[in-house]
Amino acid sequence: MVTSETKDWKSEIESTLNLYGHRNWIVIADAAYPQQSNPAIKTIKIDADQTEAVAFVLQLIEKAKHVDANIIIDKEMAFVPENDAAGIEAYRTKLNKLLQGKPVRSMLHEDIIHELDAAAKLFNVLIIKTDLALPYTSVFFQLECGYWNAEAKKNLRTKLITK
Repeated sequence: MVTSETKDWKSEIESTLNLYGHRNWIVIADAAYPQQSNPAIKTIKIDADQTEAVAFVLQLIEKAKHVDANIIIDKEMAFVPENDAAGIEAYRTKLNKLLQGKPVRSMLHEDIIHELDAAAKLFNVLIIKTDLALPYTSVFFQLECGYWNAEAKKNLRTKLITK
């Protein structure tokens, strides 16, 4: 477990993404996201808007040839009312605009954390912690291979079984 507060967060994220590949995770987290104790999970604290960080990571992944991402958001976020979390409606609108046309799944928060914890047993995870103080607003990027997709892998497995 490594934690740092970084001024040059964009360079740090870009360097990390260049090292990461299939099965690594990047999380853009809200202020309440806990620091995890697993040594494979590195947390950095940034002084930037959460949606700015999401946009930056999206841009890096789009430019990268070696990775693509499954994007996962908390299912609970869609049900948080504005009167319990002032600003949530504006946040959802902004996030939806950023993620429009991207492969986004929503899952219960605890299920996402379970998947992330399982992945961190073998692979590294980068948590980018922001100051956003709205519930269930973390955005999870589960990295996949950028030049080989699930259908191609399935076809290969089928050929291997039949030979």
